[in-house]
Amino acid sequence: MSEPFKNNFNAPVIRAMAKHLARAMPEFDEQGFIDFAIHGLEQRELKQRADRITDALERHLPQDFPTAAKILVESLEPASDQPTSTFESTPNDHGIRGWAVMPMAEYIARRGQGDVALSLDTLKAMTSRFSSEFAVRPFLANHPVQTLETFSTWTTDSDEHVRRLVSEGARPRLPWGMRLHAFVADPSAVVTLLEALKDDPSEYVRRSVANNLNDIAKDHPDLVAEIAQNWMVDASTERQRLVRHGLRTLIKSGHVNALQALGYGPAQIEVKDFSLSTPQVILGDALNFHIEIVSTSKSHQPLVIDYAVHHMRANGQTTPKVFKWKTVRLNAGASLTAAKRHVIKPITTRRYYPGLHRVEAIINGRCVASADFELLVE
Repeated sequence: MSEPFKNNFNAPVIRAMAKHLARAMPEFDEQGFIDFAIHGLEQRELKQRADRITDALERHLPQDFPTAAKILVESLEPASDQPTSTFESTPNDHGIRGWAVMPMAEYIARRGQGDVALSLDTLKAMTSRFSSEFAVRPFLANHPVQTLETFSTWTTDSDEHVRRLVSEGARPRLPWGMRLHAFVADPSAVVTLLEALKDDPSEYVRRSVANNLNDIAKDHPDLVAEIAQNWMVDASTERQRLVRHGLRTLIKSGHVNALQALGYGPAQIEVKDFSLSTPQVILGDALNFHIEIVSTSKSHQPLVIDYAVHHMRANGQTTPKVFKWKTVRLNAGASLTAAKRHVIKPITTRRYYPGLHRVEAIINGRCVASADFELLVE
């Protein structure tokens, strides 16, 4: 059985942190820090444990912020050229690294808003040992101009961890992180940073750029489709991979311009048949359907074939949910038959209502056929 995720913060980690903090600050109350940080540890989840350690830092580090920041940096493990993803997750004999850096970075976010330059320098030092992507976000929210200016210089930093901090820290909808509402509304400043990083030599950074692009697509789909079309011009294989990953939400939703950016134009096909073998489906059973198409194109064409199920809501209206089906390359004049079995079973995120539902076949972002079925809820 795997170790609970919250145990990234445990008593041995806290004791190791205390040892290295005391090394950087001989008068540091090592035992007092340990006692406070581990109090009630077993009852706390991961984020609560991290917050408790940050509280302990606030109680036991000097009140003078520059002094405290210097102590934190000196307690870190010496910098490494390893990718962050390969780092061990706990401190070692050389210094603090891994998850233990997370509450230290949060300390900077809490206490460093009055000294942005020093705070960003400190987070830059920390991010090589464990990403500071969460702690940097309050600075983007509270001091956007200064932080964005610093981010701009970091896009050419020699350390890939620092460059990734730019793309990951500026994600408008970073999971677990505070929402950057200003960038959700207007992502133009973020796009400028991504432009500078789209051909970064590190896959670690480019993957983050793609995730940021996918975040923006959730609020500005047409903008991201336009960016993708521009980035695909004379694109390297690496940049093409980045764009595909960044468009994943738009592709799943069948966004026509996003599909066109990846070379999926209007499908030149004729639908010969689209039918259901289960016109009635009992909740818990499967909807079965198939499609037969023939190409009307004079050359081969790439096709993204998806389907959407329109679920009945309490108000009697239906809403679609798009599912992936298959991706094919159809030769000129060739035909294709595909079948699908879609199980409709109770899930926690959706309530099913009986009545008439609809399934659509979607090819290259456009509905090409549809059929109704009745859902029975016993």
